[in-house]
Amino acid sequence: MAILQKGTDKRGQILSAALHLFNGQGFHGTSTASIAKAAGVATGTLFHHFPSKEALLETLFLTVKQEFADSLAAMAILEGSLEDRARQLWFGAIDWALENPDKQQFFQQFSMSVEIPLSLREQAMQGILGFIGVMIAEGQQSGVLSRLPLPLMLENCHGQYLAATRFFLDHPELGNDAEHKEASFRLFWHAMAL
Repeated sequence: MAILQKGTDKRGQILSAALHLFNGQGFHGTSTASIAKAAGVATGTLFHHFPSKEALLETLFLTVKQEFADSLAAMAILEGSLEDRARQLWFGAIDWALENPDKQQFFQQFSMSVEIPLSLREQAMQGILGFIGVMIAEGQQSGVLSRLPLPLMLENCHGQYLAATRFFLDHPELGNDAEHKEASFRLFWHAMAL
């Protein structure tokens, strides 16, 4: 998504700088002045686009999550068994993480953080990534997946994704290893399948 690309768009420059600084210094260790300086804008310009550092973090979270969802949705996997479609999405998600390590690091740091309100995390999971819930419901209705509460299953999927991508970011040489990628999918699938 162009919003996180360096360029002349001041809002995008601020988001890019915030991504870099939040990853390196954490939320509390990063000042709005340092974000503005890294973005090459005045602090007043930052506050013109984002009323607070919290609002900036929340916007960045939703922006990165939307970029991730758009990447997966672009795959438009409509054919094959549910397991085959889930595997293709899983591999696509792992590939996205390896291609966007800075954004995945941001997910690792903030997806479970108290800095991101529960309502915002739920909005991202149910709205932006709603197609995953649809796939789980399809699997439950067809008897392929366990009939456990959907919100709990979504949270479990998210946790497994974070664990797998943490592993692959720590061991990038294994990110393209077919055996390891398949093993990560098997762990994910077996947690839900009957």
